[in-house]
Amino acid sequence: MKGAGALRWTILAMLFVATVLNYVDRQTLSILAPRVQHDLGIADSGYARIVQYFLIAYTLTYIAAGWVTDKLGAKLTLTLFLGWWSLANMATGWVRNASELGFARTMLGLGEPGVYTAGPKAIAEHFPPAERGFAFGAYTAGAMVGATISPPLIAWLAIQYGWRMAFVVTGAAGFVWVVAWLLVYRTPPGGKVERTREPIRWGPILRDRSVWGLAASRMVADPVWYFYLFWFPKYLIDARHMSLVAVASLAWIVYAAADIGSIGGGWFSGRLIRRGIAPAKSRLIAMGIATLLAPWGMLIAMHLGIGPTLAIGALVAFAHLVFQINMGALIIDIYPTKVVATVFGLIAAGSGLGGILSTQIVGKLAMGGNYETAFVLMGFLHPVAWTIAWLALRWRRASSPASFEDAVVAGE
Repeated sequence: MKGAGALRWTILAMLFVATVLNYVDRQTLSILAPRVQHDLGIADSGYARIVQYFLIAYTLTYIAAGWVTDKLGAKLTLTLFLGWWSLANMATGWVRNASELGFARTMLGLGEPGVYTAGPKAIAEHFPPAERGFAFGAYTAGAMVGATISPPLIAWLAIQYGWRMAFVVTGAAGFVWVVAWLLVYRTPPGGKVERTREPIRWGPILRDRSVWGLAASRMVADPVWYFYLFWFPKYLIDARHMSLVAVASLAWIVYAAADIGSIGGGWFSGRLIRRGIAPAKSRLIAMGIATLLAPWGMLIAMHLGIGPTLAIGALVAFAHLVFQINMGALIIDIYPTKVVATVFGLIAAGSGLGGILSTQIVGKLAMGGNYETAFVLMGFLHPVAWTIAWLALRWRRASSPASFEDAVVAGE
């Protein structure tokens, strides 16, 4: 048992580092956007299209990535996907125009979803329900750590070696991780199945209302995070006239708060479970608390000082990660382990779709310098998303988990 415990925490640590790399690679462009746009002659509308290319590839890949994870297992899936996106990020450093930049970021979008389908699969296999919320939050916190360290790290690399080398160095780090992952990962003990060898039927999954409901919930809520991830640094530079160095020295505060929400949100729902509250209800309670906090982001539209702006941005980031972590843990709780990655991928595709739709809207607002409207719009999204998630959980409770698994996994 001690060996099994050490194994699962080691795997969790590796997943944490993978998500750090995932967000460092993703954030590199948003941190360097003004400089890259200037050198390559790209307007804000062009930048918005490039972000959208990434999100389209990211969304479509989610649909397949979950299925690939269930068929190949977490170890091989993450090796392939992380190696792919690391190469794509390195290639960004060699682009010469907007078209090549769009292609490189599209390739990045094809690789990055793998960590978010392999991670839940590994957690479902290695962790009991009371620990899954914390485990999911801890590994997802790597994304927030990546977002936190990205501003100073990327700015330093760009200032010292140029923006192109910033992409090459951060991408190359992924290949070091791949070697360590291949050495560390082991099949979970206790006879649990790592791969789903039987054919997976898509029909019952696509007919399940709860899957569509949770996908819709993420489609509504996640544009808030995409906004703070892709546009908040640009807002500070363009609208608040902060320098790249100033953003690098202060913007990390917002993403550090997201770290706290990621780990704290999973810990909180896990504590509710230990007190006897059902796992699914515990996740929904935590998401409800986050829903009460996120709308305060609308106050940023009032042109507050930099300090209050960063503090409120940090509050929204904290709230969203509490919401997102418990949404992920809820999916792991209520769907069979054999197909959890497939279901997770479909639901996560809703996140990408929301990002695609919102990026065009935010891009047009940014071109007109109208960030205030964007902050107000974002404030309404979490209450709507929580309501949809509540309905989806009711639909899920009305169906039989055993019959769902039997219908989805052929040959059972």
